[in-house]
Amino acid sequence: MTDTATAAHLGPFRRALTYLVQWFDTDYGAPRIETLKSQPDKVDWVRAMSFVILHVGCLGVIWTGWSWFAVGSAVFLYFIRMFAVTGFYHRYFSHRTFSTSRAWQFVLALWGATCVQKGALWWAYTHRHHHQHSDEEDDKHSPRQHGFMWSHIGWITSRKNFPTDYSRVKDLAKFPELVFLNRFDTLVPIASAVLLFVLGRMLEAYAPGLHTSGGQMLVWGFFISTTALFHGTSCINSMAHVWGQRRYETGDDSRNSFILSLITLGEGWHNNHHKHMTCTRQGFYWWEVDITYYLLKVMSWTGLIWDLRPVPSAAYDTKMHLGPQPKP
Repeated sequence: MTDTATAAHLGPFRRALTYLVQWFDTDYGAPRIETLKSQPDKVDWVRAMSFVILHVGCLGVIWTGWSWFAVGSAVFLYFIRMFAVTGFYHRYFSHRTFSTSRAWQFVLALWGATCVQKGALWWAYTHRHHHQHSDEEDDKHSPRQHGFMWSHIGWITSRKNFPTDYSRVKDLAKFPELVFLNRFDTLVPIASAVLLFVLGRMLEAYAPGLHTSGGQMLVWGFFISTTALFHGTSCINSMAHVWGQRRYETGDDSRNSFILSLITLGEGWHNNHHKHMTCTRQGFYWWEVDITYYLLKVMSWTGLIWDLRPVPSAAYDTKMHLGPQPKP
């Protein structure tokens, strides 16, 4: 066999091996960001298979059934991880709206990694890019540019959106522990799934009155809770740009929604956020429920985080509003 024939023969094998390794090491063999930008948006089914498995895993409830403990665990895990997405991945890593220590920063990244929404650096890079190009042609998940379904779920399956552009998150990339969690972003989710299964088995053996099992905790605590968490988060990419009210002129389609703020613990005040993205609080008025901000405020009392950035006074200038607004 000639060298050319051998290379052609090994080509598919090498590509398959690269895909397999990239499931565990997202930076392995990653092409240049500039190269990917020239490629069309399309679903990469091989790399997106873990995402498909996450959704299909919810069907396991057909065999495992349910218990109040398992369902309660799913709800609890949804909310504590939604807080990790909104409070840590978004308000800290993406916008640095408060300060913390390096040790606690790692804890925040670790907590966020349980959400199965990739690493903190990828999340921050992607979100900063969104703000820079919100609803423009280069926005990765704009309903205006790409349609509702692509903005909600399709964009995350595209190969061009997989890598992290570390040059856009230099303030975070200088910490090797954060780069490690970002690079090997499947380690924490796999460990979480295993721990939930083990917990279920232990409860089945030592607390049979709870009527749960290893499989039940895996399905409800990991697959169902995580899938709901993903779609809850994605509602901000899709629905918050087509549904709700606009208080400020922001140059994009961002909107405020009370219902979305409940689903996402405060992220529904999206138009507020796009107008003043560097403040910790996104619900600017007392009736704009922002649970993430309330929890961050409580955390600040412990000394774990500090320097929460306030809402600027300009936010309450009615001359800046698109319509009449009551005073705070």
